[in-house]
Amino acid sequence: MRTNGGADYAPVRGLTRGLDLLKALNSQEGGRSTLAQLAQATGLHRTTVRRLLETLIAEGYVRRSESDDRYCLALNVRSLAEGFRDEDWISSIVAPALSELLHAVGWPSDLTTPQGASMVIRESTHRFSALSFHRAMVGQTIPMLLTAAGRAFLAYCPDEQRTQILDLARGGGDDQARLAADERFVANVLARTRESGFASNDGEWTSQRKVGALALPIRLRQRPVGSVNIVYLNRAVTLKEAVRRYLPALQKAASRIEAQLAGTPPASATS
Repeated sequence: MRTNGGADYAPVRGLTRGLDLLKALNSQEGGRSTLAQLAQATGLHRTTVRRLLETLIAEGYVRRSESDDRYCLALNVRSLAEGFRDEDWISSIVAPALSELLHAVGWPSDLTTPQGASMVIRESTHRFSALSFHRAMVGQTIPMLLTAAGRAFLAYCPDEQRTQILDLARGGGDDQARLAADERFVANVLARTRESGFASNDGEWTSQRKVGALALPIRLRQRPVGSVNIVYLNRAVTLKEAVRRYLPALQKAASRIEAQLAGTPPASATS
């Protein structure tokens, strides 16, 4: 009998719960969590969570800290993605550059690529930064027009692509849609970004008022394929201070990524 929209078999409930548990653990502050926190995050009974955790520990996907008895992801989790080949240049080229940038400035950074009227975070150092205020960022989408990462891409992409992005943004029914319909606002953002040579946002993103950021486009053959940013708390660092203190390191990281990217161009960036 076919179930679940035509599938031959019903989903394995235990496997689904185990995957939900891994995702919940990955999203916890510092990647560490108590049994009670995981039960609350997944909506599962504590006894069920404990049984799943013991299985994941036995298989090497979770470990329990001896210092505080919290649970955290173990090394075998990395093996789950070994066969995943999306854009190899992100892991082989971007990750080392972001690691170097993290050591230089302390604040976390993201590598983003465009998707519709948003940017998708493809690699991030949030999980490694002691100054990070978000942990599980890879795969998250951020608005194109309200963020430094999106503005860096939008200012330098081809005119036709920019028009398509703005058309999509106007149909979103949100803050970005309202601003995308304001031609003067868009023109000012693009002009400011091109004039300064970098993009910024300083609390304009409504849901992230505390966040400031600087960003630069990542280009291949003069065409942007993504952007790289530095994200900070604007109550701790002013935009002027961020430019003075962090922009040189960001420029170095972007240049390194572009130079290596030009030597080994990714298929997705050339298509």
